Amino acid sequence: MQKIFKILGPVLAVALTACGGGGGSPGETQESYSITLRADKPQLPINVADILPTIGVYAPFTTTLYVDAAVGGRPIPGGEDGVFACNVAGGLSSGALYYLDGKDEHMVEIDDGNGGKIKVPGAYRSITLGSNAGGNSFHFHAGNAAGTARITCTVTDPRDKQQKSASVEINVGSATGKPASVRVNSSIPNSNYYYLGTKNNVAGFENSMAMVAFVMDDANQPVTGSSAPNLQVSIRSGASTASGARLLAGNQSGSVLQLNTGGGGTAQYSLLSGDETGVVVLEFTADRYDNNVQNGIDDPVSSLHQVYVVKDIAARLAVVPTYFGDVTNGVPFFYMMEAQGGLPPYTWTITGLPAGLTADSAGVISGTPKAPPGTYRGKATVADKNKLTASVDIALTLVGDHETINPDNFVINNCPSNAGVNAACVLPSAVAKSAYTYAFTASVGGVTWEFAGLPDWLKGGTTGTTGYINGIPEDDCGTSNTYTFLVTAKKGVISVTRQASITVRTDACPTKP
Repeated sequence: MQKIFKILGPVLAVALTACGGGGGSPGETQESYSITLRADKPQLPINVADILPTIGVYAPFTTTLYVDAAVGGRPIPGGEDGVFACNVAGGLSSGALYYLDGKDEHMVEIDDGNGGKIKVPGAYRSITLGSNAGGNSFHFHAGNAAGTARITCTVTDPRDKQQKSASVEINVGSATGKPASVRVNSSIPNSNYYYLGTKNNVAGFENSMAMVAFVMDDANQPVTGSSAPNLQVSIRSGASTASGARLLAGNQSGSVLQLNTGGGGTAQYSLLSGDETGVVVLEFTADRYDNNVQNGIDDPVSSLHQVYVVKDIAARLAVVPTYFGDVTNGVPFFYMMEAQGGLPPYTWTITGLPAGLTADSAGVISGTPKAPPGTYRGKATVADKNKLTASVDIALTLVGDHETINPDNFVINNCPSNAGVNAACVLPSAVAKSAYTYAFTASVGGVTWEFAGLPDWLKGGTTGTTGYINGIPEDDCGTSNTYTFLVTAKKGVISVTRQASITVRTDACPTKP
């Protein structure tokens, strides 16, 4: 790997030179190997946004490390790979090692968030490097956790197999320890619904919920509690409050808890519902001033969290199975979604519909579709009065051409355009006892064909976009007959119908052997 040199702030260098001799010699000196390791930037900010590593002035979360080895004041012999071995010996959660050499074997494929894939540099706990002029370079990229990462590189003297090593420390972030945000997670055992039932609800809903709160500092790092409580959790009162709810944590019980986040910046507790329905609004408060809520709150940092308490739901909210059937382009369409269970009124959100169709909050899908035919997939989500939700995947199959056709320009070719259906389109005559075929075409492409009133000796159909008739007239020689029938060309919901006629000639019957 080519060495990349920068001048970016203070440079940290650590060198370790081992003493002692060894047998054998690749050159003239018998001196031991020495190794140095240094970092462009020994201090990096916390990478809260998980920005990918890169090189340059716009790479504040990445530092370049340089490893060099010498013997007798000269660079060690070069090598393609495996000369240096480097690893994160401590503080792995604070960052990782990267090659950033552009080689495909050092890239990994990840989702791009839009259904595709992209390649990004791979992160490593340890890497191996070759030697060019006795050295090489690699990179350390900060993670989203504060800490000190200790990186160690080794080189092996081929003469005596002795390993020499050097280390450097990279400090990531500087946690302030002052509360800057509070967030909360909640869960109900064996359920995907984030609500509680009343104490004696008839639906059998859970009436208790385990919860965990997180207190974070300016760098989005956990705030450790001291001996005093540093987080207050309380139930706020209001007109729609579900009265009777209470909080539990250890020997504390009631509408207010004072908790200690401990070493991980988290505090655990439980919420129990009462006999009344409504909403429980929880307020979480930390004190940025001294990280202590027991002695008063001088500089509050707070957030709110809602938990709904329900009672009158006979069944869990669900979407009634949906079947649209085939939907035809250009034809007005109407469908009303249905929900069951929950507590009305319902509010709908529907996605994935083809152009021309819309859905309102009442769950009504309507409009006249105009889109390429095919299957359109989306999702229908319903929310009830308690703001509980249920979703179902939907699939709508659209048929028929979506292109706009001017009926005045849609004609069956070789027929008089100024005549109506009662004016026959005269086709070439047929010969009695002889095979007859005729192909119909239209002024537009993508049509299908239908025939009505064909004589028994004729059959009709569609080949591609061409309509055809064929058969053998069985008329007696010496008798001339004219047959009329209807031919229809269709494209989507537009069609044109004409009368056609065939005269069977009998003056040219095949001569019997």
